[in-house]
Formats: sequence, structure tokens, C-alpha cells
Amino acid sequence: MRLLLDTCTLLWFLRDDAELSETASIAIEDPSNEVFVSTVSIWEIAIKAGIGKIKAPDLLESGLEQKLESSGFTILNINYRHAAGVYKLPRAHSDPFDRLLISQCHAEKLVAITNDSHWSAPEYGLKVLW
Repeated sequence: MRLLLDTCTLLWFLRDDAELSETASIAIEDPSNEVFVSTVSIWEIAIKAGIGKIKAPDLLESGLEQKLESSGFTILNINYRHAAGVYKLPRAHSDPFDRLLISQCHAEKLVAITNDSHWSAPEYGLKVLW
């Protein structure tokens, strides 16, 4: 499977947090799966950590990219199709970061790993694991 971690999933994985479900953990660690981390999530973490809403993960400013890649994750950059795809998304979710991540799932045919129930809205037509 080709998987995209949402931002909370990424943070929980990096922190080895018990919030990460067993299903998500198994899928992420399965070497037969290709796991993507979007630059959208890094952007969201940087913004929210910058205003004190969350604690930034270690190495955010330097070294996190290498850590993600050494964990076998592929960094997914934002492209035109991803950004433009937000326009046609149903309004089931209003968070701009999540809407862009959902658009990336559609454009790249990725399975989302998230505990956010909004992503499972039938109008999105996404496959979601948790």
C-alpha cells in the first residue's frame, strides 16, 4: 500500500506515542508499504509550534528530513495538482492543512493514516486506516 501520514499520526510516530493505533503502527512499519510524509505536515508543525500550540519534534529545523528518510519515508512535496485539487473538494472538512493532505491522497492515490473522522466522510471517497 501507498500510505500518507496525517500530521498527528506523524507526530505520534516520532514521539513513539501510545495515541498511535496498533493498526497504524503495523502499517507504517510494514516494509512492503510505501509511506509518505507531506511537506504540508512539516509546514503545519512549524506554524503550530511557532505559535506555541504544539511542541515541535526534535530536529525540526535540521535533521528531521534525514530522520524521516532513514525511517524509509518518502517526502511528498506540494505540486500544482495538489493545490488546485483543494478547489473541488467537498466541504466536509474546513482545516486548510487537512484539505491539502486530502487532495494529495486523491492526486497520488494514497491511503490516509489518520484518526480524524472528517477524512472518512463518504464524499471524500478516501481509504482511511486507523
